[in-house]
Amino acid sequence: MKRSFASDNYAGALPEMLEAIASANALHARSYGNDEYTTEAKKEFERHFGSDIEVTFVFNGTGANVLGIGTTTQSFNAILCADISHMYVDESTAPERFTGCRLYALPTNAEGKLEPETIRKKIIRIGDEHHPQISVLSIAQPTEYGTLYSIEELKAIKTVLQEHGLLLHMDGARLFNAKVGLGCSFEEMTKAAGVDILSVGGTKVGLLFGEAIVFFQKSLAKTLRFRQKQSMQLPSKMRFISAQFDRLLKEDLGTKSATHSNRMAQLLYAKLSAFSEINITKPVQTNAVFAILPKAWIAPLQEVVPFYIWNEQTNEVRLMCAFDTTEEDIELFVKKIEELRG
Repeated sequence: MKRSFASDNYAGALPEMLEAIASANALHARSYGNDEYTTEAKKEFERHFGSDIEVTFVFNGTGANVLGIGTTTQSFNAILCADISHMYVDESTAPERFTGCRLYALPTNAEGKLEPETIRKKIIRIGDEHHPQISVLSIAQPTEYGTLYSIEELKAIKTVLQEHGLLLHMDGARLFNAKVGLGCSFEEMTKAAGVDILSVGGTKVGLLFGEAIVFFQKSLAKTLRFRQKQSMQLPSKMRFISAQFDRLLKEDLGTKSATHSNRMAQLLYAKLSAFSEINITKPVQTNAVFAILPKAWIAPLQEVVPFYIWNEQTNEVRLMCAFDTTEEDIELFVKKIEELRG
């Protein structure tokens, strides 16, 4: 299949990730994360995210979100999230099925972000046994619109949660893109900003498979190993995920991938902004461009470089750049637009 703007998940794996897997495949190693590759990867996470953390590796992003939150909740709890969040829209009923918790979806602002006052208004009936007890707020960084919470915004949200003793979970499926967009360190945008539980996406920046979960307080992970086994997210050959993350962080490959995809999105944004018929609908802060296109253009453009329609009523589309997106891909897209203009 040709390259596309459909999803950064469409891209393959970095050659270095295949090399890391091959290296981990050379000899026998202990199972279930008790291997040297996992030990080294955890050291890299401590170097980037801070000391005294608990880290584990799982098969996929839904597993990371569900296990991360599920480890810290009870079945009588509720989880707050954005109404456009991947957890609410695209993870089916997995979060509710495997945590036993109720999801409450909150409205976001024009940039797809949750605001402190919106969160505060939903934290109700604390201590009332007749009502689900809210215990966690989950936010995505970047948001589903590719926009970013600033560190100040994260701290403001954390302040509201602290008033009620609630935890902050961050879905970091594109965390590397967020780090590049904010121009800060991983620790500054997570642990230092008040994040308690973090899902770290690897596949979108070049891993063949695998995601990570970080608990910034080890006390939150007391039941982790039991729940990880129960939820079928404990890989027996964890080393094949760990080895990839180890190299991704050690050689700064994730940041390099995200820097490229963010830069390609800026180039695409600049090119599309030159056409009066196209309306860019969201700030371009990471590797996503949202735009309203003339309806008649959508199908012909999808034939050239595939992408998804985000809102069929408004003809808003989502254009995602990946670590292997090229300037030629963008030029091909722009050339077709010029043809459609006539």
